[in-house]
Amino acid sequence: MAATTSVAISFVLLPLAFLTLLTPLKAATFTIVNQCSYTVWAAAVPSGGGIQLNSGQTWTINVPAGTTGGRVWARTGCSFDGSGNGHCQTGDCGGKLSCTAYGTPPNTLAEFSLNQYQNLDFFDISDIDGYNVGLDFSPATPSGSCHGIRCAADIIGQCPAELKAPGGCNNACTVFKTDEYCCNSGSCGPTNYSRFFKNLCPDAYSYPKDDQTSTFTCPGGTNYRVTFCP
Repeated sequence: MAATTSVAISFVLLPLAFLTLLTPLKAATFTIVNQCSYTVWAAAVPSGGGIQLNSGQTWTINVPAGTTGGRVWARTGCSFDGSGNGHCQTGDCGGKLSCTAYGTPPNTLAEFSLNQYQNLDFFDISDIDGYNVGLDFSPATPSGSCHGIRCAADIIGQCPAELKAPGGCNNACTVFKTDEYCCNSGSCGPTNYSRFFKNLCPDAYSYPKDDQTSTFTCPGGTNYRVTFCP
């Protein structure tokens, strides 16, 4: 009799398991805030596009579950016409107000992939494309190991002369374009230039293989806040 009861329970639980698997994952809400004293032109891909954000303004976007290769960044020194065509001094994305492609260096990046291994979100701040605006990238409700990260040091003011760029500080790969800095071969280590970024922003990626101290996770379904000039 016990065996029969066990089988009956299994048949009841089986559909519930399938229903759990079929439950759609909800989109993550990203709240993007400009705390800079100046206007920036926020950009987000693959979801969001771009918008002008005056000082103190907020932009909210919904990012579909399972999104990979996501980026949020600030553009500076922009001018656009009524059709959304123009140019930015830093972070420009093909001269468009609403971005569909990544920005050009230098630009500080908030990067993310949602609902990945074990339904975790993976996120980071990256200086691999250089630095233009300070960033804070945080879960809306931090808890335990799911916590915020920040890169808001005076990188532009302390930028080595050879990396200086109008409105920002380039990464060495952008300037020298060699495997030592770009890691095109897949094998590279820290350099004096990457250490410059890492010392000022220990949470952020400073070169392509800087994963161990630069990648962070939160449970899938977490909402996030990206703050410029925190």
